[in-house]
Amino acid sequence: MKALPVEPSNVPVVIGSRIRAARQSQRLTIEQVADATGLTKGFLSRVERDLTSPSVSSLVTLCQVLSISIGDLFAAPETHLTRQGEGPRISLGGEGIVERLLTARSERRVQIIQAVIEPRGRGESELYAVDCDVDVLHVVKGRIRLVLTNEEFELETGDTVTFPGREPHTWINPADEPVEVLWVLVPAASR
Repeated sequence: MKALPVEPSNVPVVIGSRIRAARQSQRLTIEQVADATGLTKGFLSRVERDLTSPSVSSLVTLCQVLSISIGDLFAAPETHLTRQGEGPRISLGGEGIVERLLTARSERRVQIIQAVIEPRGRGESELYAVDCDVDVLHVVKGRIRLVLTNEEFELETGDTVTFPGREPHTWINPADEPVEVLWVLVPAASR
């Protein structure tokens, strides 16, 4: 069987920022990593700034010390782009509301939902809870009333309220104009 020729790429491999991020996330200094790997601080600094490339053996040692896999340094990041007005429509309940999911459907760490609520639109008639740890409501434009078990918030453009995700709540657009809000759910709701 004949092998297909592969043209080598002249595109430089950029892994320094990922190595730096791994080091910083573990709150390690370059000096600590240098001591653990036997590499010099200057060399590690140049690697982190992509001014030099480590040998395979140096890279293996560095990854072991930082507890990361070599493959993670070269993997393309998973990204998801949602353009304005293109998020898929979803429905978490309520009347007079158009909701769009802005994060990827597969994203489980966080969920962002854009909602445009008609004048006098409202959530469920009874308080309800969402299965997440943290619920954030940010008012992009307009006014909204958030009703929790023991308190109410009158929110206006630019206001943000954070509350436990499993806290029973509902909402009302008390105005004669539409309101646009963002709901941020951490982790993504399973409701």
